[in-house]
Amino acid sequence: MIAENLLSNEIIPLRTSDTGNEALSIMGDFYIRHLPIVDGKQFLGLISEDDILNHDFEAPVGSYFLSISRPYIKAKDHIYEVMRIFKESQLTIIPVINNENEYQGLITLEDLLNYFAGTASFVEPGSVLVLELNKVDYSLTEIARLVESENAAILSSFVTSSVNSPAMEVTLKINRQNIQTIIATFVRFDYSIKASFSEQDYFDVLKDRYESLMSYLSV
Repeated sequence: MIAENLLSNEIIPLRTSDTGNEALSIMGDFYIRHLPIVDGKQFLGLISEDDILNHDFEAPVGSYFLSISRPYIKAKDHIYEVMRIFKESQLTIIPVINNENEYQGLITLEDLLNYFAGTASFVEPGSVLVLELNKVDYSLTEIARLVESENAAILSSFVTSSVNSPAMEVTLKINRQNIQTIIATFVRFDYSIKASFSEQDYFDVLKDRYESLMSYLSV
């Protein structure tokens, strides 16, 4: 998946002649705090809500001083690069340009979230298992082998770690509701299980809460 596959054309970029008031209106309509400014097809920069609040609302945005250092994504950049820019810049949208610096569209945080929410690793039923181990002991091949030895498969995985810590967490989405035998296998091979979650557990909790609520309302 690359950036151009996530483009949203619903939000129209600002022209230099648009006013701060017009920009705020668009931001309010789409629940965002940033908008790209273009001149024809050329991407000029990114304006923030704070930039507008620090200037005359009736003045054209082309006259504003922009506090953000012109972040953007190239159309062929991978989605992981999109995630990195979102994380580092704390933006609500990211402009996308081509190699000629021509504006192609933008990606919102909602676009990014909807993409991941729609992938098989989230949509398919299963369970989540969180392992805790030392970085030097990490081997995805070995982890996958243990899961597959129980006739299951890893739908997705991601690693969480800190630069200053030798430890790491590996979160696995597994295509099985009952993963007790998988947990037992990891324990047998000296892996530390930090947490596990199954959709059935989640539904059981919801059922218990629903029944408690109905019991309370019937009193």
